[in-house]
Amino acid sequence: MDGYVGVFGGYTRWAVVFLIIFVLFILLVPAATTVCTTTPVY
Repeated sequence: MDGYVGVFGGYTRWAVVFLIIFVLFILLVPAATTVCTTTPVY
């Protein structure tokens, strides 16, 4: 992973991490909303 830092720089690595978090957020939010709406939580 350190070898890519010299080529692309640290910005690309943070962009990839942000992209992964963004994709996981999009996938988890609909799943969480469907679970909360289908199963009543008290």
